[in-house]
Amino acid sequence: MTWSDADLEAMSWHDVTIHGLYVQPAEQGMPRLLFDLDYIVRWVHPVPPARTFSFWIAPATLVFDDVTDMVGDVDFSGSLPELMVDELRRVSAEDGSVEPLWHIEGHAFDLRFRASGFRQFIRQPPLLVSQRVLLHSERGGYSFAETAFA
Repeated sequence: MTWSDADLEAMSWHDVTIHGLYVQPAEQGMPRLLFDLDYIVRWVHPVPPARTFSFWIAPATLVFDDVTDMVGDVDFSGSLPELMVDELRRVSAEDGSVEPLWHIEGHAFDLRFRASGFRQFIRQPPLLVSQRVLLHSERGGYSFAETAFA
């Protein structure tokens, strides 16, 4: 399964865990920004007597093309060093730039950059789990593979 920025309105990255990020230099043109993440495909409401949500989660690679003007901030003081997304959104460019401005706001970090768009590759079928993050063994390790499961 592969999604793109055309699917932005139907997608949510709330509480998605980022396991790694990679700025991939380009042979020609602008670099790409890749994220290895656990994408929450669906939140499952608890069925009483259960009190907590469960989650359908799949390992995924999120790729932004033609990345420029990247700025960010990380502050893990007083918290665990984990990259958990609160929201990913496309921000209106007020400076007349052709490239959209993207904002990834996390629980302890903030990242803004310009990119022409994104593609997200779901690398494995989703698993139903009780935590918002997959175990290393469940996700098959870390990867920036740009292939979707069949």
